Amino acid sequence: MHTKRERTRKAIIDASYKLFVKGGFTSITMKDICEAVDMSRGGLYSHFSSTKEIFEAVLLDISKNDEINFEKEISTGVSAVTILDKVLALVREDMMHAEDSISLAVYEYATTCSTETMERLNRSGEEKWKALIEYGINLGEFKKVNIDEIVNIILYSYQGVRMWNRIVTMSDTVYDSIISHIRKQLV
Repeated sequence: MHTKRERTRKAIIDASYKLFVKGGFTSITMKDICEAVDMSRGGLYSHFSSTKEIFEAVLLDISKNDEINFEKEISTGVSAVTILDKVLALVREDMMHAEDSISLAVYEYATTCSTETMERLNRSGEEKWKALIEYGINLGEFKKVNIDEIVNIILYSYQGVRMWNRIVTMSDTVYDSIISHIRKQLV
């Protein structure tokens, strides 16, 4: 059971995520967050000391709840192709919904604060994808590919589309071609 403090902290993180999606990182203030969670400044400051700290908690929360986490499926012997298809469907869905993207806030955070957090999250993403691709190759379900190259294509095309989709309208053809290309490289 979560304590009241943990529930309050989670409510702050969830409300802040929505604010960061809508307004980016640099324009959101502690006052904005106080208003969003209907909390006094003192109450908010008892949980977080800055928007930077809140944003980092948001990023950590996203990475912990990441649906693109293959460890459990791999450990239980699920087919690599099944995992890939599931995750590519999630990636496609995610790319389509720029209005839910925190990419702009991430960019602003990384250019105004330390990139250390972003580098750590990126390494985590690389490790997840590498593990899946190695698993698929070892099972004989995936082609023998340059794993680092494919991981770069996956991560940076995905993030690039998420960022650009906030700026220009993209068609389903864009998402489908990226997903198709990734799948063709592996299966």
